[in-house]
Amino acid sequence: MVKSGGDPWLRMGTTIATAGVIGLAFTPFFELPDRAAWPYIAISIAIHQVYFVSVCLGYRFGDLSQVYPIQRGIAPLLVAVGGYYFANEYLNTQGMIAVALISLAILSLALGSNLRLTAGPAVPIALFTGALIAAYTVVDGLGGRLAGDIFGYIAWLSALEALPFSLLVLWMVRRKPRAANRRHILTGIGGGALAFLAYGLVIWAMSLTHLTYVSALRETSVILAAWMGSRLLGEPFGRYRIIAASLVAAGVLMLQISEAG
Repeated sequence: MVKSGGDPWLRMGTTIATAGVIGLAFTPFFELPDRAAWPYIAISIAIHQVYFVSVCLGYRFGDLSQVYPIQRGIAPLLVAVGGYYFANEYLNTQGMIAVALISLAILSLALGSNLRLTAGPAVPIALFTGALIAAYTVVDGLGGRLAGDIFGYIAWLSALEALPFSLLVLWMVRRKPRAANRRHILTGIGGGALAFLAYGLVIWAMSLTHLTYVSALRETSVILAAWMGSRLLGEPFGRYRIIAASLVAAGVLMLQISEAG
């Protein structure tokens, strides 16, 4: 949605604002998160502000079929590290093999079909965005477990994290014609409803099982993103990027099912 055209800041801002309004609407129906969870909410809010900006910049400089698989593929690797250090979660042999496969697939996306590092800031921004995804995933996974009422955590996080970035975007587009903004606002509203549901499910799932496995299963979307970029947006190296993204997805699926090993 952010990459497909128009003002990416307005679309992202509207998405986040919509998710925040939905979260705020749900807060009266759930208990406040326990006191121990609020530092995690505060840290997550701070990380998300940088993440929102990084996503917009990544799609400004790079292709969806390259940026999305890199930033989403690297996140489970870093979540595995975070889960090891902060939650005493260990990977078995199959999980380690999966980590290696994901790493090689992401490296191939970063190098491109000519095996040379892609010029420009797109790859570094994508890697940085992936680190942010991993950071807020670990923080919210741990915070959700301390919240008491996991749904209260989801609602309050969504409501509070939307405010800073939404105000920033509102200030950025204050002088643009309303007619030019209307289409992007409507698109963002639909995306916001989906974003609230999607990440809410992620936080809920992380309260039930290992952070790494939830993060890994979530990132199988890289195949769809590579296909959409090459087929719908006409981005180059389509077949190569779809194959590389499929390897990323295979690795994250292997990481997910390694729980049974």
